[in-house]
Amino acid sequence: MSNTVSIKWLLARLYEPDLVVADCRFWLNDAQAGRQKYNEEHIPRAIYFDLKEELSSPISTHGGSHPMPEAEHIAKTLGRAGLSQDDRIVIYDDNNGMYAARLWWTLTYLGHTQVYILEQDFSAWKKAGFPVTDEQPIVVPKTFEARPQEGLLVDIDYVRPLSQRLSGQTQGKNTNAEHTGNTQVRNADTAASTVLIDSRARNRYLGLEETMYSKAGHIPGAVNFFWQDVLTETGSLKSKEQLEEHFAGLDKEAEIIVYCGSGVSACPNILALKQVGFENVKLYTGSWSDWISYEENPIATGGDK
Repeated sequence: MSNTVSIKWLLARLYEPDLVVADCRFWLNDAQAGRQKYNEEHIPRAIYFDLKEELSSPISTHGGSHPMPEAEHIAKTLGRAGLSQDDRIVIYDDNNGMYAARLWWTLTYLGHTQVYILEQDFSAWKKAGFPVTDEQPIVVPKTFEARPQEGLLVDIDYVRPLSQRLSGQTQGKNTNAEHTGNTQVRNADTAASTVLIDSRARNRYLGLEETMYSKAGHIPGAVNFFWQDVLTETGSLKSKEQLEEHFAGLDKEAEIIVYCGSGVSACPNILALKQVGFENVKLYTGSWSDWISYEENPIATGGDK
C-alpha cells in the first residue's frame, strides 16, 4: 500500500475502531496557531500533536532547532495520546504535508508500519464538504512499543566525514548529480554510493539568502532537491511517474541522506523517495541548524558542492 491515502479513503473508514487520525497543523511564525485551529475545528476523532511541544526535544547548543526526542520519550507521548502499534494512523496538516511527514517519519523510525499521510490537507477536506467538529475525542492511554530503526537517522558524526568525502570527490570532477530545476548533471561513469540532499529552497542552498538561521549556504557535497518540487499545485504528492522523472538522476541502490533546516521539511522528500522505490533513505535529524552550530564545520555556497 502507498504511504498516502485520499480524503475519500479516510471518510469511508473514519469510524473504524483501529483507525487513529492525527492533526499536525503548525506555523513557525505562530507556534500556538495550530492548536488554536484544532480547537476550533478538525476532522472528527482527530488528536493533535504539536511540533514544538510534543514532537521535538528542547533546543540546546547542538542538535538543531527541532531535535528528535529519544525513542522512548516519543513512545510515551504517543501512548498518552492513545496510540499503539496495532493502530492504523492517518496524519494531516494544512501545510503541504510538511509537518504530517515529520510525524510519519517519526512513526516509521519507531517501527510503525501502518502510518499514512492524507494526500490533501485539512482545507481540501473541508472544501469537499466532509465533516469537521470542535469536539475532542476521549483519549484512553495505551502502551506504544518503540522499535527504533536506528539506520533511518544519522547525526553530525555521520554527516561530517560523509561531507568531507563527497566534497573531496567533486574537486576536479563531478561524481554527484547537481540538481538545478528539472535538470541534473552527473558523471558518466558510475553513480555515487551516497548522496547528500539539501531539501531547502534553491536560494538558501546557494547561500544567496537565509530566512531562518545565522549562516547561509549548504553542507559541502550536498545537492539540492527543494522539497516543494515533489508536490502538485494543490499540495498533494506528485504521481509516481512524475516523481520517477524528478529523481531520475539518482541511483536507487545509493544511500540517500536528506536534510533541511531543522529535520522537518526534509521529510516530504523522504516520503517522495520512498514512494518510488528508494529504500536506503535516512534523515539527518539536526540538519542545517545543527551543522552550523559547530564553528569548525565548513560551509559551501553557489552551485559547487
